Amino acid sequence: MKGRRLRRNIDQLRSQRWFASNDIRGFAHRQRMQQQGLAREEFMGRPIVGILNTWSDLSPCHAHLRERAQAIKRGVLQAGGYPLELPAMSLGEVMVKPTTMLYRNFLAMEAEELIRSLPLDGVVLLGGCDKTTPGLVMGALSMDVPALFCPAGPMLNDRYQGQSVGAGTHTKKYWEKYTVGEIDQAEWIALEARMTRAPGTCNTMGTASTMTAIVEAMGLALPGASSIPAMDASHTRMAWACGQRIVEMVWDDLKPSRFITRASFLNGVATWMALGGSTNAAVHLPAMAGRTGIPLGLDDFDAMARRVPVLANLFPAGDRLMEDFYYAGGLPALLQRIAGVLDLDAQTCTGRTLGENIAGAVPLDDAVIRPLDQPVVSAPADCPEAGLALAVLRGNLAPDGAVIKPSAASPRLLRHTGPALVFDSNADMLAAINDPALDVTEDSVLVLRNGGPVGGPGMPEWGNLPVPKKLLQRGVRDILRLSDSRMSGTHYGTCVLHISPESAVGGPLALVRTGDLIRIDIRERRLELLVPDEELAARRRDWTPPPQPYVRGFTRIYQREVTQAHLGCDFDVLAGNAATPEPPIY
Repeated sequence: MKGRRLRRNIDQLRSQRWFASNDIRGFAHRQRMQQQGLAREEFMGRPIVGILNTWSDLSPCHAHLRERAQAIKRGVLQAGGYPLELPAMSLGEVMVKPTTMLYRNFLAMEAEELIRSLPLDGVVLLGGCDKTTPGLVMGALSMDVPALFCPAGPMLNDRYQGQSVGAGTHTKKYWEKYTVGEIDQAEWIALEARMTRAPGTCNTMGTASTMTAIVEAMGLALPGASSIPAMDASHTRMAWACGQRIVEMVWDDLKPSRFITRASFLNGVATWMALGGSTNAAVHLPAMAGRTGIPLGLDDFDAMARRVPVLANLFPAGDRLMEDFYYAGGLPALLQRIAGVLDLDAQTCTGRTLGENIAGAVPLDDAVIRPLDQPVVSAPADCPEAGLALAVLRGNLAPDGAVIKPSAASPRLLRHTGPALVFDSNADMLAAINDPALDVTEDSVLVLRNGGPVGGPGMPEWGNLPVPKKLLQRGVRDILRLSDSRMSGTHYGTCVLHISPESAVGGPLALVRTGDLIRIDIRERRLELLVPDEELAARRRDWTPPPQPYVRGFTRIYQREVTQAHLGCDFDVLAGNAATPEPPIY
């Protein structure tokens, strides 16, 4: 542990700036706590622990978090602290429009300022749906008080007609069947009530479980916490344990800066690859690392993907669900499988190393957590890269990088040249994609622009463009698709995402025209627009930025401050690890 310290006493806790003084301000703070019916002795002389809760009636993934907050409170009280629950913005996928990604930085700011402005000695971060995890962690890293992440947990499995059904992944599969008449309306409606049958995050290896697992591997969550299903009794006990542990972390001043290092982040990256996790982590991890001043970027991700095979047999790359992963030993068991690429000496929130945390963990089902020599995706001999969890592409279409998930793509399309079919907006694409007269073949390259951080705005999950209906009717289920937007971690297909710089700020994607040839080569990590430089220069002279209707409000701030995808889409003003002064108390 960096700079091991003696246990602190009560006078050294930041909450005492509010409560311990004998002046009029201290009197007023104690008075207002007692206004709520508290006895002075309940909170005086104890560590004050904040529970940042992203529960919401419009966030079904977090529907159980009020109950988990109660379990955390019990743990805090029994450990000698005093818990205070604080609501934070709930970023439930699906319901929040235009995209939760627009508000990830909002939540990060809220988390940081809640901690800074209130008398909190430590915090438990209660969330799990896609953007809540990085948002809460980003704020806690910037504020740098003792912090512990309590993941919401995945929803329960479902089965339909004898097949495991996963949220998101099968929504897309069944939609394609419904589109071509293989499923009738009655069955489509019946599926609504079947596929997400309990509170919790997506039960596939989507962005939610990708990010909670990364945070656990980094050492910011208790061992095994991210794998427990939301409705399992063990989940409530885990929340209680978070309450117990955060009090000890406060006394030990075990804040993130004392144990989060580049090795911690690389442990998280290795975990992402072994899980075959969501491409969205390529945006969230640079943003999280940026709050610590630790360098981390696309080249680190590509390098790790070459070293770590996909071992978690989970949708969309595999055929199992998160509940199966839990029964197979969960994340500690997977980490044992890849121990050879991890820094097992990395310190964690437990006060022990990662190696100590996973000691004794054993994979219980090789069909779910595969051995190293039996990866989930068996790549063809002529395209071994098809088994990778991630590849980073560069070229004249993506000077700052783009990402693809080869393990969820069609190997035949990973080295491909085809004519572009360009859409300037998601609305234009949706209006045309099922037109029988659409000039498209299975060799076409669908291109969607104006879906990036500025153009979206907020970089929505538009990147998994639908396969045109006329091709679905011919049995075609995948074609090459390119965009500067993201896609859901639950989805699959040959989709090149996060093209940077984005089209709305003048990135090369803005210059593509329908009919232009586009070449992808996964082995070379290249993405090229096969148009002469002179022609591209002429097109650039004629290019004008798309109009932006946002002249005020948070979205205007977002568009002005947001960085590009390869840098993590954080705000310029929030990045870095320079200390912000504690608030003065007068």
